[in-house]
Amino acid sequence: MPETRRTLNHLLGCLAGGAAGDALGAPVASMSRAEIQNTHGPGGIASYAPAYGRIGAVTDSTRMALFTAEGLVLSRVRGDGSPGEIPIFVYQACLRWLSTQQAGDAARLVDRHGTCAMVDGMLITQQALYERRAPCSISLTALRSGSMGTTADPVNDSSGCGGLIRIAPVGFFLPPGEVFDAGCEIAAITHGHPTACLAAGCMAKIISEISFGADLPGAARTAVRILQTRPRHEACLAGITAALKLGETTADPPAEVDHAAAIAGLGEGRNAAEVLAIGLYSALAAGGDIDRGLRLAVNHSGDSGSTGPITGSLLGALLGFEAIPETYLADLELLPLIREMAGDLFERMPQGACGGKS
Repeated sequence: MPETRRTLNHLLGCLAGGAAGDALGAPVASMSRAEIQNTHGPGGIASYAPAYGRIGAVTDSTRMALFTAEGLVLSRVRGDGSPGEIPIFVYQACLRWLSTQQAGDAARLVDRHGTCAMVDGMLITQQALYERRAPCSISLTALRSGSMGTTADPVNDSSGCGGLIRIAPVGFFLPPGEVFDAGCEIAAITHGHPTACLAAGCMAKIISEISFGADLPGAARTAVRILQTRPRHEACLAGITAALKLGETTADPPAEVDHAAAIAGLGEGRNAAEVLAIGLYSALAAGGDIDRGLRLAVNHSGDSGSTGPITGSLLGALLGFEAIPETYLADLELLPLIREMAGDLFERMPQGACGGKS
């Protein structure tokens, strides 16, 4: 029986690893691989560089993951944590994130959504979260619409990765039988295309499987088995299948492996399926080394600001917080807040999610 990873160490590793990938990728998010090499040397970026006026800055990827985690926590504090309630609490948390990005608009949001939804939790009190860090424009527009998107009633047809990058906490919080669909529904709050929703469902399921002791390839294959039963799964299936095939040949990579070419073959992160594929491949090819995985995840011409968090979350969940090099933790923005949220989430994980797998 595989050893469970449903520990605070691994949950914190998942959240902090995602933030570390976010901070490493933030300075090069809009650069091509050639531009990254011209700026940071032939090996590309290998440590935090200045972004948003500081070293170790995180973007909206980390901030939205934190708000998602808070929505999950409040689903237990204010509600009963039932599958139907959880997306509503996460939606309300996303609205609070929206209020941090819209100066002077808090009163309108309170008037539209109510005080209980908008003035809740502790993240809304953190002034550091009010800085704008490349917020996802699709998420902003969807949340401003006043309608909560669902898989049955999409708010748009976006296949982007804005739902995927915030989904990691879901993998630890929910029982295995609920996690895939919950990931899809939480992504659908802002991104309505099946590719966006299914990629998030797969990511949540992969992390769930890892937390119950599966290795990364096995976790991905379990997610694929569910994915194949869902309509319009082709893009996600192709990406994950390609990442697994490439990753199996490079898990302990020889020096001559051309990771850049492998990643380029998976896409540029133009949609959630490509971001998940690149992030998964980088984690598979890391050989159990978070530093190597993160560097693979951000040194390419694709959406480094999104692929970095995916790889970091996967490896952090797999290896635990203690495996994250101190060089990534020393200057990581919001780390005390990440620690606090991980503790709150772990404390309120439903008993069914903490015990044996079912």
